[in-house]
Amino acid sequence: MNTTTMLVLPLLVITFLHSPVCLSVTVSSSKPKVEVHEHTDAVLACEFKTEKDQNPRIEWKKRGKAVTFVYFNHKFIGSYAERAKIEGATLTIHSVTQKDSGEYRCEVTASEDHVSLGEATVTLNVLVPPHVPSCEVPSSVFIGSGLELLCKDKLSVPPATYRWYKDNKALMATGDAPYSIDVHKGTLKFKSVSKADAGMFRCESSNSVGAPKSCVAQQLKVVDYPLNMTILIAGAAGFVALMLFCCICVCVCRRRGCCKKSKKTKSTKPYNPHPPPPPPSRNIKHYKQTQSFMI
Repeated sequence: MNTTTMLVLPLLVITFLHSPVCLSVTVSSSKPKVEVHEHTDAVLACEFKTEKDQNPRIEWKKRGKAVTFVYFNHKFIGSYAERAKIEGATLTIHSVTQKDSGEYRCEVTASEDHVSLGEATVTLNVLVPPHVPSCEVPSSVFIGSGLELLCKDKLSVPPATYRWYKDNKALMATGDAPYSIDVHKGTLKFKSVSKADAGMFRCESSNSVGAPKSCVAQQLKVVDYPLNMTILIAGAAGFVALMLFCCICVCVCRRRGCCKKSKKTKSTKPYNPHPPPPPPSRNIKHYKQTQSFMI
């Protein structure tokens, strides 16, 4: 080591020790994603460290369509006032519901630090077990017609999947089955129902949070078309066929010239603009003989 290096090193150490250090608050969360069941407590962890400020300001906000305060000026705001507490900067919300799901932000302001603001984000997801789904099953349907049964559970988190039962037997949409099932939308579709499709139908919703829930089974009847309906359909079909036949006949007749109008023959009698005067009337008068004539 040369003499120049030995002189420079002490100078660098002295300069580092006497130079001002940029002091800043640091904020973090040991659990940035929290999942809890509905009606339980949610703990949103927030840890901070300051260099100088011993009494920093702590705030909690929830981000949605707009940012709303949860904890501000050493007190809870709105609905959180009766069901939340804070220890250090860690927030605990009691008896959470689906409305509490969202993104929360912990902000710590240390005015005496060089960088005075630090923040950490925690995402809360409230899990909801399945609810009794709403099931739409018609009481009767005509044989040969299409059919769609509906099932929906709008409240469960994560979203429910669905299973249909007929006469308490689970339906499986195999390749040769006369129906199709969408386990995510909850639909059961028939292209053409038959007498064998009649029975008691119910739907079950389930997710990973709680026990499955089922709606009350409903009776589905498959009936034949009534006689008057059959007659009406046959009459309508016959009327349509008759109208079509008439249209074809008219078209053929026009093509062959059968429908042309016959021209009227003109009269051969000459037209006289000055008709002759009527013959004079004959007035017969009786004369008496007054003289005799001799030849």
